[in-house]
Amino acid sequence: MEMQTMVIDDFIKELSSKASVPGGGGASGLVAAIGMSLGNMVLALTDGKKKYAQYQEEVEATIKEADALTKELLLCMDKDAKAFEPLSKAYGLKKDTPEEIEHRDKVMAEALLVATNAPLDMMELILKAIKMIERIAVIGSRLALSDAGVGIAMCKAAMEGASLNVFINTKLMKDRELAKSLDAKAEGYLKEAREIADKTFEEVVKAIKG
Repeated sequence: MEMQTMVIDDFIKELSSKASVPGGGGASGLVAAIGMSLGNMVLALTDGKKKYAQYQEEVEATIKEADALTKELLLCMDKDAKAFEPLSKAYGLKKDTPEEIEHRDKVMAEALLVATNAPLDMMELILKAIKMIERIAVIGSRLALSDAGVGIAMCKAAMEGASLNVFINTKLMKDRELAKSLDAKAEGYLKEAREIADKTFEEVVKAIKG
């Protein structure tokens, strides 16, 4: 069964088990999707309101964009699990002879790249979600502003979670130049996401407290 279609209780039980997937990657994808959904909820509560008529066209367009992005983030749950499969199999390869070691190293290198690219792709999507919620916090209904704050906080947590899945894999790469370039890409996403999320969250808190 695909994780995105699982009953919440079943997913939590599976997540709590000793099964290798879902793990931090799948959980990060779900948390990010929930965060984006909260942003979309703010838009839904803004849609059609006279008070926000100046943003109506933008609200309508962003609702569609946020819905599509939420679906992509949910798909990341299964993409992350599938990306881990080759790595899981690679760990089980024999390494008793020089030939077996050479074969294992080659397979491991390919598997590590696949397992790293999945959370990197997720990070790119999460950054889009964070930027979208940043704008939603400006144009959205003030009555639901706290939900935008919760949403961006969840997306930030998901971004940090996804980054760990990148770093744990690049650490094992023998090609250190490749590992450094992938780390740099992840660190770039992480830095930008944290700056936007923290700034937006603080603004939401100030607006709510008055």
